Amino acid sequence: MKIEVRHASHPEAVRAFDTETLRRHFLVETVFSQGEIRLTYSHYDRMVIGGATPLGAALALGAPKEIGQETFFSERELGALNVGGEGRVIVGGKAYDLAKYDCLYIGKGAKDVTFESADAANPAKFYLVSTPAHETHPTVLLTRDKARHLTPGEAATANKRSIYQFIHPEVCQSCQLTMGFTMIEQGSVWNTMPSHTHDRRMEAYLYFDLEKEQRVFHFMGEPQQTRHMLVANEQAIISPPWSIHSGAGTKNYSFIWAMAGDNKSFTDMDHIAIADLR
Repeated sequence: MKIEVRHASHPEAVRAFDTETLRRHFLVETVFSQGEIRLTYSHYDRMVIGGATPLGAALALGAPKEIGQETFFSERELGALNVGGEGRVIVGGKAYDLAKYDCLYIGKGAKDVTFESADAANPAKFYLVSTPAHETHPTVLLTRDKARHLTPGEAATANKRSIYQFIHPEVCQSCQLTMGFTMIEQGSVWNTMPSHTHDRRMEAYLYFDLEKEQRVFHFMGEPQQTRHMLVANEQAIISPPWSIHSGAGTKNYSFIWAMAGDNKSFTDMDHIAIADLR
């Protein structure tokens, strides 16, 4: 298992970042690596994101030094959403089978968590998001048909999409983690426009289901000091609480979103008019 640490950045400092510095602080270029678990520990709300890509052998989620606990789940909860082939997560001896787009919530105090692929030639790719937890909630398997499904946007503004809310107060209880994914429909390219911030919660994005030659322009920064990064398939963004988080692709795509912070209210947003962005 490999882990990288990302420190928080003040918005005034980010105004001076060039492209390379911006990407070094906020873009995770390699999330999935065959046969291993890779993690990134962010000092924004102590969120950990990463990927588990098991091949022939199962991968065990241990507790790296950066977590500071005897086990990974001593004071944490985690969501695992599969974006690859069929796989299995074993939690305390109980097996959960996940097809592509299925999600597993694992609560605080879980023991002996491992990841497996049904077929090493078409491995599962478990995208992992973990946040600190103060109480225990049960482990729950969430298939796509169990998710809260929303269909906002319209073709006229190129933002027609499906939102699947998995770890969400109306679907699955958690301490502070919320998680789901959005599929942009064919012919649309925009997500989260008009934009917003939520200074009470940070967010992380994993872009996926994007052809190798395509890219997403991910927009971030203060509303009057916007910046952008070019993001490829299966790369992730760490989005600070003070930052907007919008994107437009060279074609349609999907992305996993996850949040942590002071509350789990999806309506707690500070909306920004398009005309006020700079």
